[in-house]
Amino acid sequence: MIGASGAKAYRAALATISENISNANTENYARRTIQLRESAASSVTSPLYVPKSNFGGAEIGGIRRQTDAYLDAATRLSGNILGSADQRLRWNGDIETALNDTTLGVGQRLSEMFSAVQKLAANPADTSLRTNVVYGVEQVVTAFGQAGTSLAEVTKAISGQAGIEVATLNDALVQLANANEGLRRVVPGTSAEAQLLDSRDSALDTISQKLNVTITFKDHGVAQVDYAGKTIVESVTPTAFSFSTNSDGTIALAHEGAAIGEPSGGSIGGLVESAKVARDRTTSLNALASQFASDLNGWHAGGLTDAGTAGGPLVSYDPALGAAGLAVTITDISQIAARSSDGTLNGNLIAINSIRGTNGVENGWTALVAQHANMMTTTKLQQEAAEARDGQTRSARSDVSGVDLDVEAADLLRFQQAYQAAARVMQVGRETVQAILDIF
Repeated sequence: MIGASGAKAYRAALATISENISNANTENYARRTIQLRESAASSVTSPLYVPKSNFGGAEIGGIRRQTDAYLDAATRLSGNILGSADQRLRWNGDIETALNDTTLGVGQRLSEMFSAVQKLAANPADTSLRTNVVYGVEQVVTAFGQAGTSLAEVTKAISGQAGIEVATLNDALVQLANANEGLRRVVPGTSAEAQLLDSRDSALDTISQKLNVTITFKDHGVAQVDYAGKTIVESVTPTAFSFSTNSDGTIALAHEGAAIGEPSGGSIGGLVESAKVARDRTTSLNALASQFASDLNGWHAGGLTDAGTAGGPLVSYDPALGAAGLAVTITDISQIAARSSDGTLNGNLIAINSIRGTNGVENGWTALVAQHANMMTTTKLQQEAAEARDGQTRSARSDVSGVDLDVEAADLLRFQQAYQAAARVMQVGRETVQAILDIF
């Protein structure tokens, strides 16, 4: 009996090691160990003998997952922080690209336009210089339009990514609900329970990475997930999230069709924050475009054309379209109001410096770009710190829950030898009994 129970126990241990080895690279797989204990085969309670137990070898006490609740919680928290930082870094980078502070951007084009006006002031009658002024205005209008269109595309892409993240979150909620239902029914200490716990923890990792939730563990390892004061998952029937995009491009989260509080963390929280930044940058860009039209037209209206008429609008602005609603309205270079009201040939051209001061569009653009650059620097530092923390917590959890092939190989040899020893005990027992029978 001792040999047979030992062989059975060690066979199970070898199977567990094989499962560990085959899942060494499986994400969210927790290393298994088998718990062995002595098996009390019988007990003697006769009044003529001292009560005692006769042990019949070893038996399997159950399969255990090597986990640490603290490290699991720390990993979920670091994943939540990193999820938010990754999204913010990605989309703030796209917003920075959309603003385009390069040679083709608004800032450079503004400088070139003002430079063209100053060159024309040196020779107001030069037709090529007049053409350059009109071209400079066109380039500024184009740069504003491209920035506005690019920001609108980023806002749309953020909304699209939000749809992907919410769908992934809902899938994880379904996975968790199914794992919870299975844990209520499964026999404790079995391989099936270990698999269900792996599925549960995998779902919890995904949910935590998407949203800042509160997790509570109940009997049988069932996990309850709460968010914003509402229970999201507890039983086999999960609830679902949805989202909508507001008119200004920001994202509104809903639960079971009802509005719910904004997430403060996770990838969805990062997307909500990124959408707000895109909205703010779009608002600032539109304000600059409007100011550009107002300042430029106001300056031009103060001068006179060669024919002596007041300068007309150089550009138009449609508030409904924002920065993309800027358009050039001058096509005839003879309509440039180069003269001042007192008749000076280049007087109005020189006066253009009046719209380049501290409150001018150029300084406004510089402030907008600097503001976003500072945010990008901060976001990058936060993302790097979050990534480092997440790597550390996952490494610490892996030291406990991960599979080390060297350790598994050593255990494999050890249990193989133990299995062979148990088999040898059975063989010796069988030979001994056979030898006794042969006497008769």
